[in-house]
Order: sequence, then C-alpha cells, then structure tokens
Amino acid sequence: MNTMTMPMILGPLLYIVPILIAVAFLTLLERKVMGYMQLRKGPNVVGPFGILQPIADGVKLLIKEPNKPSVATPLLFTISPIMALTLAFLMWSPLPLPLQLTDMNVGLLFIMAISSMSSYAILWSGWSSNSKYSLMGALRAVAQTISYEVTLGIIILSMVLLAGGYSLQTFSTAQEPVWLLLSSWPLAMMWFTSTLAETNRTPFDLTEGESELVSGFNVEFSAGPFALLFLAEYTNIISMNTISSVLFLSPSTTPNQELFTTNLALKTTVFSLLFLWVRASYPRFRYDQLMSLLWKQFLPLTLALCTLNITLPTSMCGTPPL
Repeated sequence: MNTMTMPMILGPLLYIVPILIAVAFLTLLERKVMGYMQLRKGPNVVGPFGILQPIADGVKLLIKEPNKPSVATPLLFTISPIMALTLAFLMWSPLPLPLQLTDMNVGLLFIMAISSMSSYAILWSGWSSNSKYSLMGALRAVAQTISYEVTLGIIILSMVLLAGGYSLQTFSTAQEPVWLLLSSWPLAMMWFTSTLAETNRTPFDLTEGESELVSGFNVEFSAGPFALLFLAEYTNIISMNTISSVLFLSPSTTPNQELFTTNLALKTTVFSLLFLWVRASYPRFRYDQLMSLLWKQFLPLTLALCTLNITLPTSMCGTPPL
C-alpha cells in the first residue's frame, strides 16, 4: 500500500513545487529588472542581493489576518482564489516537461479549455465581493479574456495546420529544420500580444486600473486569498510563455532530457523578460483601444492567415490534422 501511494503523493508535489519556486523568483526578477530600467536598485535588503525577498513576501501574506467584507458571499469568496490557482496548475499538465502529468493528443485544446474556465474564477472573485470596484474590474477582465481567446484559438488552429497535430510533442518534431517563428512571425507577434492581454499584463492591465478601480476584481482580498490570486496570475504568465516557446521556438528533440529542459527554460525566460520589458516601456491602453485592437485588427488578420494556411498545399504545411 505504501509503495503504491508514495508515487501518487510525490508526483503532484514534484510537479507543483518547482512551479511555485519559479513564480516566487519571477516576482523578484520582475522587481529587479523594473528597478534597473528605472535607475534604482530594486529589492536589495532581505538576503544577499535581495534574493530572500520572495520568501519574506510569502510569509508576510500568510501570517496576516484575512479580512472578508461583511456583505460578501462567503462560499464564492472563499472558493474563487482556490479555483484560480487550481486552474493555473492544471494548465501545466499536458506541457512537455520532465515530470509531465499526462500526454494528451489534444493538449492545446485542453489548455484553451482550462484557460477559458479561469474567467469564472475572476468573475466570481469580483461578484462575490459585493463591491462596485470589484464588479467593474471583473466585468472588464472577463470581457477582455473572452475576447482575446478568440484570437488565441484562431492562431492555435493556424499553428496546428502547420505542425500537423494538437499534441505539444508534435511541434517539437515539426520544427526540426526551422522554427515556426520564422515562417509565421505575424502570428507569433499577435500571439505574444494576445498572451499579454490574456494574463492581464501591461499595457492591457485594465482589470487592475489603480487610477479608477483601486485594484480591480481582487481589491477586497487580502493575506492568504490574495496570495493565491497573485500566484495564479504569475503561474499563468510562466505557463503561457512556456506554451509560446513550444509553439514558435520549439526546444530540441534531443533524447537528452536535461538539455531539453534547459533549452525550454531558457526560451521561457526570454519570453518572460519580454513581458517585463513591455511593462517598463508602455503605458496602459484605454479600454476602447484594447477592444479595437482585437476586433478591428487582430481578428481579420488572423482569419486571413488561417484561411491561407488551409488553402496551402499539404506538402508546404505538413500533414493536416484528423
């Protein structure tokens, strides 16, 4: 009994703990990079070079007393942060990692389905708080997330036509001669911009508009529940960047698992640094500009490129998916 239950317990732990460590130090990297871009030091007090700052922040949030509004809906207010982090972890399960939980033939469809469900966690967080700022932030977030998922879905369909399957392992073999980034760079640029909007990052962080919504859908959350929402947001950032690396800059298909993992981690780090660079460089969009960018520019262009991929000869775009 013990020999059977130990792998069942250790498997999810070995899957979750590295993600949490990566998320913690992504926050440190973000604050350091933003500091140097703005000619300041960033965190440099807790530990050597501020390296223990994420641990101090986590301990601070966990030992604080959580406050719940008296008018909040108790069940949804409690479930929403847990659901947000759970869905963020589920997105990692089909990714081609050393400790991959499952090998799915339709991994990309699974990731899109889980990403769509994260809208419910955001909506419940804002609605259950019974605050007008939270509700407005949640409505903004849901409208933004649902809208940009349209573009993400069409881009994924185009990439599937080029690679020949919905499995993420297919993209590694399909990019042996050349990266798909080089042959489909307009799709890659729109994908990167859409992932910024999907993860509510600058310049598309309308859900957390401090000047008009205080902090958006999570304004009433504090301590532990806020930490869960914060972890979910940064987990989604790393997972979307990992997916971007697999789709457009696929790691080598070498049988050496350590080399594959290092290659994937480096490319994911590059995408994450681009996220930080964009945050330090661009101001926040207006909401009408956000929607206009999608519906009037990205959507027609992605539809045109997807139609072009469908009409290309099979020899040019790989084996069509079943």
